[in-house]
Amino acid sequence: MVNQGVGILELEALVRVNVARLALDRTTNTPVVFLREAVGDRGVAIWIGPAEARAIALALVNDAAPRPLTHDLLHTLLGALQGTVERVNITGVHDGTYLAELHLLRSDGQQVTIDARPSDALALALRAGAPIWAHSSLLQVDGVPAQEVVAPLDAEALRAHLRRLGPEDFGRFTP
Repeated sequence: MVNQGVGILELEALVRVNVARLALDRTTNTPVVFLREAVGDRGVAIWIGPAEARAIALALVNDAAPRPLTHDLLHTLLGALQGTVERVNITGVHDGTYLAELHLLRSDGQQVTIDARPSDALALALRAGAPIWAHSSLLQVDGVPAQEVVAPLDAEALRAHLRRLGPEDFGRFTP
């Protein structure tokens, strides 16, 4: 879905965040991405799929897959069309599913807003060097679960985890 424009009130409620880390939820064996305020101590944890976790992990360590992943392809395609990713907004949560907007600038100067999954939007924003914003209502001081709940993943640990997954694992994703 494509939206045109963003309201002023919506922009005032947004807080700049960074991808703080990736981890693995030990109870569900599901990857989790943690966003933390750029200035402050609030954050939010978003459970994501393994493929998106891999794409985010590669972007965080400035590495590339042997062949372009979907997010790499999209970034290259935008560049070829002289479009840019202006920013990503994590806007809310509905029935346990986080919502995001991808804000693009077309080559003709027109701004376009596209509905996106947060994990896809984050993977693209990291490749494009675009800022990430989250609605302030999503952020909590204890938005990052304790170490005993999630195991931090560095790029190699995430790669090892993803290698162990089979096709049957993708149907069990429940945030």
